[in-house]
Amino acid sequence: MGESSQILLFGAGKSATALIQYLAKKCAQNQWICTIVDLDLASIQAKIGDSQNLHAISIDINDENARKSLIDNAEVVISLLPPVLHRLVAIDCLLLNKHLLTASYIDDSMKSMEKDIEKAGLLFLCEMGLDPGIDHMSAMKIIHEIHEKEGVIHSFKSHCGGLVAPENDTNPWHYKISWNPRNIVTAGKAGAKYKENNQIIQKDYSTVFSNCGEVTIKGLGKLAYYPNRDSISYMDVYELNNAKTF
Repeated sequence: MGESSQILLFGAGKSATALIQYLAKKCAQNQWICTIVDLDLASIQAKIGDSQNLHAISIDINDENARKSLIDNAEVVISLLPPVLHRLVAIDCLLLNKHLLTASYIDDSMKSMEKDIEKAGLLFLCEMGLDPGIDHMSAMKIIHEIHEKEGVIHSFKSHCGGLVAPENDTNPWHYKISWNPRNIVTAGKAGAKYKENNQIIQKDYSTVFSNCGEVTIKGLGKLAYYPNRDSISYMDVYELNNAKTF
């Protein structure tokens, strides 16, 4: 990206706070311009403060003309909208030849565009948040290092979660909401599918949080964990098809 490059960010909710702070710093250093779009204009303005390189715009994401106009003027588009709305942005990015980044899981609608995205030479980089995202990158680093030493991985488990900083842990649940509260209620609704001791195990919503396993973290003690969504679909991506547990 060169000087005066245009970045477009859709979504300024709780999950966008750290990204907006990062973009404010990077845009100031590189003379980039970032336009942040959300239905709630006050939410954006509260996050960008007095930054000269970040601009706030309020639109209804379903307004096709307004959405396309903003995307057409951008070089890179980032969507932190609710996952169901990514498709609107993705279709426009494909049509207008723009790169797209999201933090959400790759769903069927995004998968259906794969050949067209490749044909257009575009980068649609999904699953690049905390979970999924950082877990992918840290896992692959370890896996590649083991494979380079001709090691064999028989069992793979990835634990991910956001913990409250000790100085802010002030409630009996030891939990603070840093994302859409609705998603806390619906977490686990897709059930879970994973492999354990060479057996494929499938759990529905009603059993995902039953009989949770525990992991001991030095300095923190025991933490409960639960299986998340479809792990099986990642075995090929992680090059661990022969693992007995995944």
